[in-house]
Amino acid sequence: MQKISTHLWFDKEAKEAAQLYTSTFPNSKIKSTNVLENTPSGDVDIVTVELAGQDFTLLSAGPLFKFNPSISFLVACESKEEVDAIWAKLSEGGMALMELGTYPFSEWYGWTQDRFGLSWQVMHMGDREIKQKITPTLMFVGDVCGKAEEAMNFYTSIFQNSKITVNMRYGVGEEPEKEGSIKHATFTLEGQDFAAMDSAQKHEFNFNEAISLMVHCENQEQIDHYWDKLSAVPESEQCGWLKDKFGVSWQIVPTEMDEMMAGGDKEKIARVTEAFLKMKKFDLAELRRAAEGK
Repeated sequence: MQKISTHLWFDKEAKEAAQLYTSTFPNSKIKSTNVLENTPSGDVDIVTVELAGQDFTLLSAGPLFKFNPSISFLVACESKEEVDAIWAKLSEGGMALMELGTYPFSEWYGWTQDRFGLSWQVMHMGDREIKQKITPTLMFVGDVCGKAEEAMNFYTSIFQNSKITVNMRYGVGEEPEKEGSIKHATFTLEGQDFAAMDSAQKHEFNFNEAISLMVHCENQEQIDHYWDKLSAVPESEQCGWLKDKFGVSWQIVPTEMDEMMAGGDKEKIARVTEAFLKMKKFDLAELRRAAEGK
């Protein structure tokens, strides 16, 4: 099972978005659809999908959080034609942030927000090896601008099978960027690639709960470990969610939750939902008791 997956918070469009994304990327499918009833957001849809072999969870839970470019998804393409095809689907009804064209780092690239507000960077990779089709990319702006390298060092100290590759740093004459800060870097956590960059340009956004990273834990010991290492904003702790010291949102969840919420047993799902809504950090033993009706 993928150790870290991406969670996307929509207003009402999780099912519609799942259809768009699974039709856009090869090797993709909708894995499951569930409804959680009687949550603080009412009845909410949860759709799990596999996009190009990578796991994503899409949630429809109201307009509390909005997507923004602080976290985007870099799509690695083998040809210009593939860029064009993916761009056409993702940009329809959306807004280009960087128009499709030739740039110093790629002969065919564009950055777009899709019609749901989610940001995608679609790039022809040229001769570069494509190991992962979709790479979550964190942009450190505002109060955390200049902290991309610190964040990567922090994350790789927590997760296994990790490394950092700095691809480009800002140089002299690239003000307002600070010389030596991260122009683009990749880092690996549990064998999965992520990217990071600093941007001192003026931005009206920062990290928020619309996009979170889900860490799937095998036992309570792992839940405790990641929670203690990552959580830095006590007021943001709720239902397995936390914020780290850079403002990035994470969810620390037991892998058993998938089994507890599967199968269509509405009473069982309701018991588990009622139990976890009362929690900050998940108590796996208590969740098991709720699932068993004890």
